[in-house]
Amino acid sequence: MGSSLSKAEFATVLADQKVNFGDEIVLVCEAKTEDQTATWQKNDQKLNCVHGKHTVEKRGNVFRLKIKKADEQDEGKYTITLKDKWGSESCSTLVTVELNEWRELEWNQDRMISELRDFKIGEDEVEQLNFLLYGPIGAGKSSVINTIKTIFEERLYVNYLAAEGSTSQTIYYKKCEVGNSKDGFLPFTFNDIMGVEKGNQCGVHTDDIISTLKGHVKEGYQFNPNSPLTELNLYYRKNPSMSDRIHCLVYVIPADRLSMIDEDTIQKMQRVREEAKRMDLPHVIFMTRVDVACPITKKDLRSVYKSKKINKKMEECSLALGVQKSCIFPVKNYHEEKDIKEDINCLMLDALTKIVHWADDYVVKYSSKLSSSEL
Repeated sequence: MGSSLSKAEFATVLADQKVNFGDEIVLVCEAKTEDQTATWQKNDQKLNCVHGKHTVEKRGNVFRLKIKKADEQDEGKYTITLKDKWGSESCSTLVTVELNEWRELEWNQDRMISELRDFKIGEDEVEQLNFLLYGPIGAGKSSVINTIKTIFEERLYVNYLAAEGSTSQTIYYKKCEVGNSKDGFLPFTFNDIMGVEKGNQCGVHTDDIISTLKGHVKEGYQFNPNSPLTELNLYYRKNPSMSDRIHCLVYVIPADRLSMIDEDTIQKMQRVREEAKRMDLPHVIFMTRVDVACPITKKDLRSVYKSKKINKKMEECSLALGVQKSCIFPVKNYHEEKDIKEDINCLMLDALTKIVHWADDYVVKYSSKLSSSEL
């Protein structure tokens, strides 16, 4: 800022701007007098003007900076400094460039809830579609179950413990039905398991995950990181039916912690994915904590498919685990909320609707193949 004797003063200052990808950015301010010179900075560095991209104008005491075809590189803090022989004065603005919405989502929960409640499985012998939640400790697997039950029971549901630290809260293999005896149960279950960890002395054993996918693991089995389930164990199911198998594998990955997941854990998850791929089993990613990973999404959850950070995180997930981007769903779990939020519900319901249909397709396609060697 200039001294109190400075005549370099603003009549109007720059205003923060939020523009869509590809639009023109126009920054305008007005000085109180015409005998001013101006310099522009971006992120506290001299603005490097590119021919055909940037245009700097002065008309009388009005100053403009125009930037064509805005992209993510144009985001940042822009500062104009007015100067005359008595001193200088500056003002700044924050420019945010929003991506065009790359995935449409219905922000109305009623139709999706109704569709899922009325869903009929295409194979009569299978009464429930089985989804396995799999991912690192603290990713939000149990919180996904809490969120889904909250949606369909219309009350905040916290019966399933969520891991707050570095220790998995899920010790036993357990199934969670959705719904209740009063209003009826929905035709799908979510199966929660111990989280995957680095090394061989902790976390769920990869062989146990593969056995679970094939339907060999019975509910109540206590995970042993040091040795996988064998045929001699009472919790081993020798001849699983299609109803016993998992019909869709759901990775649960925290958006804000993806870069912190160690290579050993990634390799374990990749091995499970390879087995799911061999089985032709649908496998998707629920990318949690999107509100923590992106301030724009935290402020407005409906901007999730306009956020460059979320888009980049989805690409990172796809690259790390080999799951195509169309099968990655950003979601937010209930955590500190005191009331039910439709925006949270809609993100989860959109993901649920997709995976329920994909799991059903799998059941219909493979129900006629009874032997495990064919699956």
